[in-house]
Amino acid sequence: MNQTPQRGPIARFFIGLWDAMNFTRRLIFNLLFFVLLFFVLALMSAGDRTAPLLERTTLVIAPEGALVEQYSVDPATRALARALGEKAGEVQLRDLLRALDKAGEDKWIERVLLDLDGLVGGGMASRGEVAAAVARLRESGKQVVAFSEAMSQEQYLIAAQADEVYLDPMGGMLLEGLGRYRQYYREGLQDKLGVDIHLFKVGEYKSAAEPFVLDQASPESKEADLYWMNDLWNRYLARIGEARGIEPAIIAAGIARLPEGIAAVGGDLARYALEHRFVDGLKTREEVADLLIERGVADADADGGFRQISLEGYLAHLDTALGQVADVRPQVAVVVAAGSITGGEQPPGTIGGESTSALLRQARDDESVKSVVLRVDSPGGEVFASEQIRREVVALQEAGKPVVVSMGDLAASGGYWISMDANTIYADPSTITGSIGIFGMIPTIPRALDKIGVNTDGVGTTPFAGAFNITRELDPQVGQVIQSVIEKGYRDFIGKVAHARGKPVAQIDEVARGRVWSGAQAKERGLVDELGGLQVAIEAAARLAELGDNYAVHYVEKAATPFEQWFTGFAGSRLGALALADSDIARGVLAKALPQVDADLKLLEGATRPVAGVPVKTLAYCFCGE
Repeated sequence: MNQTPQRGPIARFFIGLWDAMNFTRRLIFNLLFFVLLFFVLALMSAGDRTAPLLERTTLVIAPEGALVEQYSVDPATRALARALGEKAGEVQLRDLLRALDKAGEDKWIERVLLDLDGLVGGGMASRGEVAAAVARLRESGKQVVAFSEAMSQEQYLIAAQADEVYLDPMGGMLLEGLGRYRQYYREGLQDKLGVDIHLFKVGEYKSAAEPFVLDQASPESKEADLYWMNDLWNRYLARIGEARGIEPAIIAAGIARLPEGIAAVGGDLARYALEHRFVDGLKTREEVADLLIERGVADADADGGFRQISLEGYLAHLDTALGQVADVRPQVAVVVAAGSITGGEQPPGTIGGESTSALLRQARDDESVKSVVLRVDSPGGEVFASEQIRREVVALQEAGKPVVVSMGDLAASGGYWISMDANTIYADPSTITGSIGIFGMIPTIPRALDKIGVNTDGVGTTPFAGAFNITRELDPQVGQVIQSVIEKGYRDFIGKVAHARGKPVAQIDEVARGRVWSGAQAKERGLVDELGGLQVAIEAAARLAELGDNYAVHYVEKAATPFEQWFTGFAGSRLGALALADSDIARGVLAKALPQVDADLKLLEGATRPVAGVPVKTLAYCFCGE
């Protein structure tokens, strides 16, 4: 057996010294490496994203994506998408409003060009807020020009407010009215697949789950839908009629005779729009650019050849100016509750019972926050999660901080639940709200299993043991239990509304029962206090807190991680964008980060997931979007 020779004390000393020197050398080089790396990355992130704003600049507002209350992806992912040249996919309503309002008082902005072809989504209320901002911009004396290659009636609500509206000669624009059509699955589920859906609800107008048990909409559903849709459509006609100087009745009559009108112009939709005064002229994109060069300042290096700044560039310019001075004024906090309401922690774009409650608690604990605006854009969802959020609204009030609700496009069912206890509820006249009702669903699949020769059998210590197993037939007594739970949930709902609104329960029941109302109709019935948009609600919250005009507005949102903050700045810089532009790895990361699951399907999946101690998950949800 070989033995390692023993080293003497002198040898051990020099070997130890050598090891210490090696360690020190590696440490120094590693420290130098990380300092250099940090310095390089800092330089790359420090690139100024904002070009200097010159006089007589045209602000080009050409948003790409869905109009939303709140981004559904994190800042780092959005920055990466921009660096890769990808479309953002979402446009925040607050950003559009801020840019339009600031442009009206900005001496460097001479005019605004609206190019709304890439803007999709949003409801009548949010699009109406943008339209009102365009109208305010015109009133400030700034010229607004709108151009489109092909315009939807949703986009036209905004474009109609411009001084001049131009349409491509080969384009088109049709006003067709509002419609709401859904797919109904009863035959496919029950007759074809053997899946029985047991629906428990209160309220003849509560139609959210009808597609699972019917083959067509119920008469009550059609009655309620047509009632609020006619109100929204008449308001739409009045709004564009006022902007364009056309009587709403004339516009409606033209739509009724649409086939004859289109035939009279030989099927030329652009010419039809021009002859009916919906647009001021037919011009190509290049011709509009020539017009802006003539009226503004030529810039050979800019798209279109005229001096301009994009919406994104202008927002970055505003943010840079805002960030130069710390605002120590008292704050009106805005908490956005957008999307379906589900339990637990949820990402932005979905309301979580825990996560949204945490934002409200953050506003309550912040001494600089004096009042809160809860901006609601939600069809509702889980009752318990809705109740968690409502309790936080009450806790804010008990802490001496008034709460004002601002309803966006949709604040129905659970969306109304989280709103009802506010000091004041504001809604747009075209908001969709109400739908005060409860339902629950349980599918059973023994007939489906029978088709493949599978049967369920066994024993239980009581008649109710295993009664909620979906592979068994639903016992009528179990159905009675579930219906009792649903009825109790409805009594809770209308009881809380009655208490919050200071009205008798019977009076609330008359306007509840799952029925949907427009914002204006809801105000007539005492479910809403005032009509107005987000800015009006913010001003009301400041008044309730007696802040006068000396206050700042702060959006309370989940804080970005240090990495997200750094990466957002890095990807937004010129060097960062250059480094990421051709990165296949970055594209792969982005693809995985994009949302993949439809919110409605996720809600329905969660509705059938069992909850400990609860026979059926009670839902306050409304499939009532435009």
